[in-house]
Amino acid sequence: MNPTLPGLSAPTPVPAVPHTVPVPPEPPGRAAGLSVWPASARLTSRGDVAVGGVSLVEAAERFGTPVYVLDEGEVRERCRTYLRAFPDTDVVYAAKAFLCRALLHWVREEGLGLDVCSAGELEFAVTNGFPPDRIVLHGNAKSPDDLSTALRLGVGRIVIDSAWEIARLSALVADGSRQKVLVRVIPGISAGGHAAIRTGTDDQKFGLSLNDGSAQHAVTRILGQPRLELVGLHCHIGSQITTAKPYLTALRRMVGLLARIHRQHEVVLPELDMGGGHAVAYRPGDEPLDIPSLGTRLRRELATSCAAAGIPTPRLTVEPGRALVGPAGVALYRVLAVKRTGGRVFVAVDGGMSDNPRPALYGARYAPRLIGRRSTAEPCTATVVGRYCEAGDVLAADAALPGDVRPGDLVAIPVAGAYHLSMASSYNAVGRPPVAAVHEGRARLLIRRESLADINGRDIGL
Repeated sequence: MNPTLPGLSAPTPVPAVPHTVPVPPEPPGRAAGLSVWPASARLTSRGDVAVGGVSLVEAAERFGTPVYVLDEGEVRERCRTYLRAFPDTDVVYAAKAFLCRALLHWVREEGLGLDVCSAGELEFAVTNGFPPDRIVLHGNAKSPDDLSTALRLGVGRIVIDSAWEIARLSALVADGSRQKVLVRVIPGISAGGHAAIRTGTDDQKFGLSLNDGSAQHAVTRILGQPRLELVGLHCHIGSQITTAKPYLTALRRMVGLLARIHRQHEVVLPELDMGGGHAVAYRPGDEPLDIPSLGTRLRRELATSCAAAGIPTPRLTVEPGRALVGPAGVALYRVLAVKRTGGRVFVAVDGGMSDNPRPALYGARYAPRLIGRRSTAEPCTATVVGRYCEAGDVLAADAALPGDVRPGDLVAIPVAGAYHLSMASSYNAVGRPPVAAVHEGRARLLIRRESLADINGRDIGL
């Protein structure tokens, strides 16, 4: 273990600045400060944390930093939690959260379907063995390539997101064939942890409105297309939703539309997809969505509402993404510099907004932790920043770290499995980090580090 970078000596500890926050001592084992970490996380007597039976300090030394560590056991158990909470339901993993070959293998083995948003995600999944009939294709503006690829590969469902897609898709379907589709409905529900991830109201880009009749009009048009088979409705009302209430309200409105379709067209639609957006806790004290309770309440409400409307109960689909992989991931960074200025402590690490844009996009908040050594210094509130040439490159604005944090230290950020690498870039010509899986005491590389050769290889100029 190297507490300092090569060629650098540890600076003389500086007294803690104002605005200190309490960091209670924690014994070895499953400590309170690890409440948002993978269930396998254990604090060791050396200040290290083990995940999946693997020392994170050793993982950082083996794979370098930044590196993402993904707990396979946590992903699999979260898949099983959904299947137990939603029996007789199609549980579909939202691949936009994070996608790689190993993860595809895990969710397929656990019995989940897949939700993709592009021809690229779709082809990646199918060429790596995922059954196309268990895949749902989403997208508010699907390209001709998205649609033709979906038809060529035999995707199970295509979600119609705009009126334009109806004729466009129908024209691409071969004579004598029919493509199963769902209509994405805006149910008029405002829910989600940030304005940028609320998708259930009319003032955003997704879906067809229930309020202005667009959804009903789309249903009528699709029913008139011999090459399209309307099998159900879809809605997704937002992300980081902490309670079941908005889902129940949305479900009642969707059942109301199913009943109107039945009365008007004498058609029974057999499927209802309620999307995902289930909240996870990023910091101790955050409120995650109770998945077993959600499963019980949604299924009960669906049966009750359909019975009251006099229609058969459709098969339910849910689409968790973040809730499956977010809490399974830990990001590891090496401290490059510590700067005390203006009454603040800035801890600069070797990653940042290029591998995690969520704080810049949504104001996401995390609970970083110093690992690899035990400190007796008074704690301080630090701002963990990245290495990129942007003032907004902040990973955590109010991190509780020891006052003697120094270059060479390791900082771990839990709940890093979703919407980090899937949204990453090579800004400043810095390659994207690798991903390593940990499970039962073993670590293996899933995705290698992006190199300068990779970046150069795309540039064919001159």
